Amino acid sequence: MTNVLAFSPAARVQPETQRHAALMQSFASHRRFGDDVFWLKENAELLNILECTGRGIAADDLEAYRGFYAGVERRLRFFPQYYRFLLSICLDLEDLGMEGGKGEGLVAWVAQQGFARAELSDLQRLEARRLMIRRGIDPLAEDCGLEDRVRGFMARSAGFAMPNKKAAYELTHAVFYLSEYGRIDPQLGQGARLSLEFAGLLAFLEQNADLLAEICIALRFAGFEAPEAWETWLVRHTHLFAVLSPEEASVQDDYHEYLVCNWLMLCTGERGFSKAMMGDGMVFQRPSGMLGPLRELSECMYRLEDRSGDWSAMRPVVLNHLSEDAQAVLSRAEHSSDNFDMFFEGFARAGGARVVG
Repeated sequence: MTNVLAFSPAARVQPETQRHAALMQSFASHRRFGDDVFWLKENAELLNILECTGRGIAADDLEAYRGFYAGVERRLRFFPQYYRFLLSICLDLEDLGMEGGKGEGLVAWVAQQGFARAELSDLQRLEARRLMIRRGIDPLAEDCGLEDRVRGFMARSAGFAMPNKKAAYELTHAVFYLSEYGRIDPQLGQGARLSLEFAGLLAFLEQNADLLAEICIALRFAGFEAPEAWETWLVRHTHLFAVLSPEEASVQDDYHEYLVCNWLMLCTGERGFSKAMMGDGMVFQRPSGMLGPLRELSECMYRLEDRSGDWSAMRPVVLNHLSEDAQAVLSRAEHSSDNFDMFFEGFARAGGARVVG
């Protein structure tokens, strides 16, 4: 008697260009609409990642943005407050292969209007400079100290040992702009490296994949090594993302975390955006998992009236106040960094935290 074994064919993996085309179609035409600032934000982020990672994009795959590109001048004149989003999308489309060459004229008009001089922060001014220099115009040519002021902010590492997500995201974006998204040396010293490491420890303790992925990318762009434990956790986390239809979940989703985690995958040589993609609406859902122990750790330290910044002395006290799961994450964080003692000294806020840089 002969046994006949039937094998199901392996699922066909979508080519990279097809996955990227589906992503652009979904973001451009199905998640939000073109006059919505959230549409601008989402599409600027997606196109920026595709452009700075050198993804191969066929000209036909950019057709989803043809309508936007055709009317970008009108949008810019009516919504000048969004000029950085609009310039970013336009320049990335052109650099990805969109025919037209409108970016040079838009940059010249924005420079003439002086929008960069009206920005409130050095980080916003740095982003405006970075965007407009792509088409040969420095809107702040007289400001010779801008980059050094930003580097000074980055070098004050003690401030990044305390939870402050806004400052942490500003730190990563400063690296992105100074390094031209990994294309040039941002000329950062050890103070900035410690700042990134401290911010990364906080993100890891919170199990905040969105922020931690940006920090790992920033470390790489700055020429520093990202801890293996962080990137290993992020790779596993990224593979567990779900890509759903709008009927299955809300568009108020985890798209940004999905984008930056896959951006890190591309930066590390892994296959990014590996899930099967649909060209219609897509919703991105992070994997469920344990909350990180950061809040638990902070509350523990706040309640201790006699706390100190000496990790070797505080370690048994802290562990005694934490749950078993929290202890496990804390242990992984501790062993991921050679500077955990210095980080904890600032995190404890017991007085006299060191300022490095």
